[in-house]
Amino acid sequence: MADRHLIEAIQHVSLSMFRKNFFGVYHGSISARIDTGSFLINKKEAIFDEIMPESLIRIESDNPDYRHNIASIDTPIHEEVYREIPHAKYIAYTMPPYVTAYALAHDVFVPRDYFGHEMIGEIAIYDPQHFSDWYDRAPHAIANHFKTHPGHLMLVRGYGVYAYDRDLGDMAKKIAILENSARLLMLAG
Repeated sequence: MADRHLIEAIQHVSLSMFRKNFFGVYHGSISARIDTGSFLINKKEAIFDEIMPESLIRIESDNPDYRHNIASIDTPIHEEVYREIPHAKYIAYTMPPYVTAYALAHDVFVPRDYFGHEMIGEIAIYDPQHFSDWYDRAPHAIANHFKTHPGHLMLVRGYGVYAYDRDLGDMAKKIAILENSARLLMLAG
């Protein structure tokens, strides 16, 4: 299994993000690159407020095997982002309620609070058009979006937020600032 400190860091961030309602029960994903061709990701049945070492599985990108069947449904997306964004060390898929709701009715996210403005900035909201084949298109659409747009956050209308970073804490902080900015926008009307 991966390094104990890495697992503890994932456990800590997962619990924090679950408590903030960014992850649901069995809903969301978090991963960490181990080396060039492998990463650690939650299993399909992972409960994010109680991530245990056995809740995580190591995926070898160049050697698809049975582990892909028990890993998160988001595994192909994480795999493609790691392949296309070499400096990505951590990836998360979350569904924070305020920013997800905001993205349903807007094309661009423009935070009006200080921290959102300074740390996040304006973000175009990606419209997946239709959901019937989204999971077939998502790996390439998300990786391509990250390659062609600045920043480490992607808002997908009706789906949620994808994020990547070199630091796990920084990634979680950006998602939290994004959600807080969206909450403030919604409260301000």
